[in-house]
Amino acid sequence: MSSRHHDIADDLRHQITTGRIKPGERLPSEAGLADRYKVSTVTLRSALAVLQGEGLVEKIHGKGNFVRRPLRKIVYVGGWGTLDPWTAAETALRVTVRSITVQAHGHLATLLKVPTGSPLAEFICISHEGESPHGLARIYIPRDLAPAGVLDDEPSYREAATRFAVLSVPPAAVRETVCARLPTPDEATTLRANSTAPILAITRVATDATGRVIEAALLVFPGDRVDAVFTTHHVTNERQTQA
Repeated sequence: MSSRHHDIADDLRHQITTGRIKPGERLPSEAGLADRYKVSTVTLRSALAVLQGEGLVEKIHGKGNFVRRPLRKIVYVGGWGTLDPWTAAETALRVTVRSITVQAHGHLATLLKVPTGSPLAEFICISHEGESPHGLARIYIPRDLAPAGVLDDEPSYREAATRFAVLSVPPAAVRETVCARLPTPDEATTLRANSTAPILAITRVATDATGRVIEAALLVFPGDRVDAVFTTHHVTNERQTQA
């Protein structure tokens, strides 16, 4: 026997999928819906949680619950760490960038292999389509390696940051660790993601020819809003090529 909150979710889902409630439309207040269905607000919120988990409804803090507009996926291209050029070029996708200097502590100091307290240039980049966030990137460069203008509005760095690209000098190697996990509370809030739905987390570390870490990036994408593409290039042995 189905529970009451599933019955409510079924009814609201039917209204959404048949177009009675339009994409982007705000649902009635939780109290109003609870009164309409003759249930407690706890039961009503359980029903909304089902629809949020399915990606049909999103809750915007301070504004209410809205029918989610269909979101196209963005494509993350592994290796150099960029958004797909076609995706990033679309005017519907915008990226906000904030850059500051921070000190390396804990995980960051370990990731960049620098002493605790070392200064880092930090970029926080958030991609949006309309009002809906698609991805979050935190990019770190040792401050002494940050090229002149990297923390300013120098166009080339600002453009690279908007594509989540490698911002430092060209690396000799890029290593990316990919995992699916649940979002942290801050990530769920920033990305307006369901805290029970998995995200794609990518840790990207770029090194120079000496093995020094020249950049580390922590990238987070809701699992239903991104495809990640990684291409392996076969390296032909030089002797075989000359034979």
